Amino acid sequence: MTDQSALHGDPALSKILVRHDEISGRVQELGQEIANDYAGRAPLLIGVLKGGAIFTTDLARAIDLPVELDFMAVSSYGSSTRTSGVVRILKDLDEGIEGRDVILVEDIVDSGLTLRYLRKTLLARTPGTLEICSLLVREEQQQGELDDLVKYVGFKIPPVWVVGYGLDVGQRYRNLPDIWEYDTTVQS
Repeated sequence: MTDQSALHGDPALSKILVRHDEISGRVQELGQEIANDYAGRAPLLIGVLKGGAIFTTDLARAIDLPVELDFMAVSSYGSSTRTSGVVRILKDLDEGIEGRDVILVEDIVDSGLTLRYLRKTLLARTPGTLEICSLLVREEQQQGELDDLVKYVGFKIPPVWVVGYGLDVGQRYRNLPDIWEYDTTVQS
Protein backbone atom coordinates (compact mmCIF):
# COMPACT_ATOMS: atom_id res chain seq x y z
CA MET A 1 0.00 0.00 0.00
CA THR A 2 1.24 3.47 -0.86
CA ASP A 3 1.77 5.97 1.94
CA GLN A 4 -0.84 8.59 1.06
CA SER A 5 0.71 11.25 3.34
CA ALA A 6 3.89 11.03 1.25
CA LEU A 7 1.81 11.49 -1.91
CA HIS A 8 0.26 14.61 -0.43
CA GLY A 9 3.62 15.74 0.96
CA ASP A 10 2.10 16.73 4.26
CA PRO A 11 3.50 15.33 7.51
CA ALA A 12 0.41 16.56 9.42
CA LEU A 13 -1.62 13.81 7.72
CA SER A 14 -0.62 11.10 10.14
CA LYS A 15 -2.84 8.14 9.20
CA ILE A 16 -6.08 7.16 7.51
CA LEU A 17 -8.89 6.52 10.01
CA VAL A 18 -11.66 5.69 7.52
CA ARG A 19 -11.01 4.69 3.92
CA HIS A 20 -13.16 5.96 1.07
CA ASP A 21 -14.56 2.50 0.31
CA GLU A 22 -15.67 2.16 3.95
CA ILE A 23 -17.29 5.60 3.75
CA SER A 24 -19.09 4.71 0.52
CA GLY A 25 -20.40 1.47 1.96
CA ARG A 26 -21.62 3.10 5.16
CA VAL A 27 -23.29 5.95 3.26
CA GLN A 28 -25.21 3.33 1.23
CA GLU A 29 -26.29 1.60 4.46
CA LEU A 30 -27.42 4.89 6.01
CA GLY A 31 -29.33 5.73 2.82
CA GLN A 32 -31.14 2.40 2.97
CA GLU A 33 -31.95 2.83 6.65
CA ILE A 34 -33.36 6.31 6.02
CA ALA A 35 -35.33 5.09 2.98
CA ASN A 36 -36.88 2.36 5.14
CA ASP A 37 -37.69 4.76 7.99
CA TYR A 38 -39.22 7.38 5.66
CA ALA A 39 -40.98 5.08 3.18
CA GLY A 40 -43.77 6.95 1.38
CA ARG A 41 -42.45 10.35 2.49
CA ALA A 42 -40.09 12.92 1.02
CA PRO A 43 -37.64 14.03 3.71
CA LEU A 44 -35.76 17.30 3.56
CA LEU A 45 -32.03 16.86 4.13
CA ILE A 46 -30.41 19.93 5.67
CA GLY A 47 -26.67 19.75 5.18
CA VAL A 48 -24.35 21.76 7.37
CA LEU A 49 -21.82 23.62 5.24
CA LYS A 50 -19.05 23.41 4.37
CA GLY A 51 -17.87 20.20 5.98
CA GLY A 52 -21.10 18.29 5.45
CA ALA A 53 -21.60 19.14 1.76
CA ILE A 54 -19.96 16.02 0.31
CA PHE A 55 -21.60 13.68 2.82
CA THR A 56 -25.01 15.30 2.33
CA THR A 57 -24.96 14.96 -1.45
CA ASP A 58 -23.65 11.39 -1.33
CA LEU A 59 -26.30 10.50 1.25
CA ALA A 60 -29.06 12.06 -0.86
CA ARG A 61 -28.06 9.84 -3.80
CA ALA A 62 -28.12 6.79 -1.52
CA ILE A 63 -31.72 7.37 -0.38
CA ASP A 64 -34.20 5.72 -2.72
CA LEU A 65 -36.92 8.30 -2.08
CA PRO A 66 -37.72 11.74 -3.45
CA VAL A 67 -35.59 13.86 -1.13
CA GLU A 68 -35.05 17.60 -1.10
CA LEU A 69 -31.87 19.40 -0.10
CA ASP A 70 -31.17 22.64 1.68
CA PHE A 71 -28.08 23.89 3.44
CA MET A 72 -27.10 25.98 6.43
CA ALA A 73 -23.69 27.38 7.17
CA VAL A 74 -22.64 27.87 10.76
CA SER A 75 -19.39 28.72 12.45
CA SER A 76 -17.99 27.80 15.82
CA TYR A 77 -14.38 27.13 14.79
CA GLY A 78 -13.46 29.76 12.21
CA SER A 79 -10.05 28.76 10.84
CA SER A 80 -8.89 27.39 14.19
CA THR A 81 -8.78 23.84 15.53
CA ARG A 82 -10.44 25.03 18.76
CA THR A 83 -14.08 26.00 19.07
CA SER A 84 -14.86 29.59 19.98
CA GLY A 85 -17.82 28.38 22.07
CA VAL A 86 -20.18 30.60 20.06
CA VAL A 87 -22.25 29.32 17.14
CA ARG A 88 -23.26 31.78 14.42
CA ILE A 89 -25.49 31.17 11.40
CA LEU A 90 -23.66 32.34 8.30
CA LYS A 91 -26.23 31.05 5.79
CA ASP A 92 -29.80 30.19 6.68
CA LEU A 93 -32.26 27.90 4.92
CA ASP A 94 -33.79 28.96 1.62
CA GLU A 95 -37.26 27.60 2.46
CA GLY A 96 -39.41 27.09 5.54
CA ILE A 97 -39.55 23.67 7.22
CA GLU A 98 -42.89 23.86 9.02
CA GLY A 99 -44.56 20.44 9.04
CA ARG A 100 -41.72 18.83 7.04
CA ASP A 101 -39.83 15.62 7.78
CA VAL A 102 -36.35 17.04 8.34
CA ILE A 103 -33.02 15.25 8.67
CA LEU A 104 -30.14 17.44 9.80
CA VAL A 105 -26.94 16.11 8.20
CA GLU A 106 -23.70 16.85 10.06
CA ASP A 107 -20.14 15.97 9.13
CA ILE A 108 -19.01 15.44 12.73
CA VAL A 109 -20.39 15.67 16.25
CA ASP A 110 -17.73 16.79 18.66
CA SER A 111 -18.75 18.74 21.76
CA GLY A 112 -22.38 18.90 20.64
CA LEU A 113 -22.39 22.72 20.79
CA THR A 114 -23.29 23.22 17.13
CA LEU A 115 -25.67 20.26 17.13
CA ARG A 116 -27.64 21.53 20.14
CA TYR A 117 -27.80 25.05 18.67
CA LEU A 118 -29.04 23.86 15.27
CA ARG A 119 -31.54 21.45 16.79
CA LYS A 120 -33.02 24.20 18.98
CA THR A 121 -33.12 26.61 16.02
CA LEU A 122 -34.82 24.09 13.73
CA LEU A 123 -37.32 22.87 16.34
CA ALA A 124 -38.42 26.49 16.82
CA ARG A 125 -39.46 26.41 13.14
CA THR A 126 -41.91 23.53 13.88
CA PRO A 127 -40.88 20.74 11.52
CA GLY A 128 -43.15 17.69 11.44
CA THR A 129 -40.20 15.54 12.50
CA LEU A 130 -36.51 16.23 13.08
CA GLU A 131 -33.78 13.59 13.15
CA ILE A 132 -30.02 13.93 13.02
CA CYS A 133 -27.52 12.06 10.87
CA SER A 134 -23.79 12.49 11.41
CA LEU A 135 -21.00 10.91 9.41
CA LEU A 136 -18.66 10.96 12.40
CA VAL A 137 -19.10 11.05 16.17
CA ARG A 138 -16.12 11.48 18.45
CA GLU A 139 -16.32 8.60 20.93
CA GLU A 140 -15.59 10.47 24.13
CA GLN A 141 -18.01 13.25 23.19
CA GLN A 142 -20.98 10.96 22.53
CA GLN A 143 -22.44 10.82 26.01
CA GLY A 144 -25.77 11.33 27.75
CA GLU A 145 -28.04 13.66 25.83
CA LEU A 146 -26.03 13.34 22.60
CA ASP A 147 -26.55 9.56 22.53
CA ASP A 148 -30.25 10.15 22.08
CA LEU A 149 -29.96 13.05 19.61
CA VAL A 150 -28.05 11.41 16.76
CA LYS A 151 -30.23 8.72 15.20
CA TYR A 152 -28.03 7.87 12.21
CA VAL A 153 -24.27 7.52 12.86
CA GLY A 154 -21.72 6.71 10.19
CA PHE A 155 -18.62 6.04 12.28
CA LYS A 156 -17.44 6.57 15.83
CA ILE A 157 -13.88 7.84 15.91
CA PRO A 158 -11.32 8.51 18.64
CA PRO A 159 -10.96 12.06 20.00
CA VAL A 160 -8.53 13.28 17.33
CA TRP A 161 -8.70 16.06 14.76
CA VAL A 162 -9.71 14.73 11.33
CA VAL A 163 -9.70 15.99 7.76
CA GLY A 164 -10.87 14.73 4.39
CA TYR A 165 -14.22 13.89 2.78
CA GLY A 166 -15.36 17.45 3.38
CA LEU A 167 -13.67 18.08 6.73
CA ASP A 168 -10.93 20.68 6.84
CA VAL A 169 -8.31 22.64 8.67
CA GLY A 170 -8.20 26.22 7.43
CA GLN A 171 -10.24 25.24 4.34
CA ARG A 172 -7.62 22.65 3.31
CA TYR A 173 -7.97 18.87 2.83
CA ARG A 174 -11.73 18.79 2.08
CA ASN A 175 -11.02 17.06 -1.23
CA LEU A 176 -9.23 14.05 0.24
CA PRO A 177 -11.38 10.95 -0.37
CA ASP A 178 -10.39 9.27 2.91
CA ILE A 179 -10.75 10.57 6.46
CA TRP A 180 -7.32 11.25 7.93
CA GLU A 181 -6.10 11.87 11.43
CA TYR A 182 -4.55 15.33 11.39
CA ASP A 183 -1.65 16.10 13.70
CA THR A 184 -2.26 19.67 14.91
CA THR A 185 1.29 19.87 16.33
CA VAL A 186 2.91 19.61 12.88
CA GLN A 187 3.41 22.79 10.89
CA SER A 188 2.32 22.08 7.32
